[in-house]
Amino acid sequence: MLGSVTDAEDIVHDLFLQLKLDPGQIKDMKAYLAKMTTNRCLNYLKSARKRREVYTGPWLPEPRVNETDQPLDKVVTDETVAYAFLVLLEQLSPVERAVFVLREAFTYSYEDIAEMLEKNEVNCRKIYSRAKRKLQNDMPIHSEDTKHVDTLAKNS
Repeated sequence: MLGSVTDAEDIVHDLFLQLKLDPGQIKDMKAYLAKMTTNRCLNYLKSARKRREVYTGPWLPEPRVNETDQPLDKVVTDETVAYAFLVLLEQLSPVERAVFVLREAFTYSYEDIAEMLEKNEVNCRKIYSRAKRKLQNDMPIHSEDTKHVDTLAKNS
């Protein structure tokens, strides 16, 4: 959500430092931590400090660099970091990004997302739909690729 490993680590670290609640008071710890983390990320993205850090070029997330010579590690790293997808996510507003990530990556229900973001369920569905449409409109569709797929389908 933040595009920076350092910022994400800071948010999680601060959250756990300030977490002084009795675990017995919280019904669903996973949902509570997801809500708190999401809200802190949204607050950070809207903060004055973040707006002062102005970069005129396109936003690019920090690459994950693992120095290893093992081919399997390289394949796993390449598959886990969808760099193009992160660039696409930058086109979404912070709230759209939060709804999209919570729905796609963590498979939360719209009801849970609405509760976390303090919005209603219908609004979250609409935000998700709008975000998905934005991302689909920016994905290029090459006629050569679809011809190849059609040829494969006919030959099967």
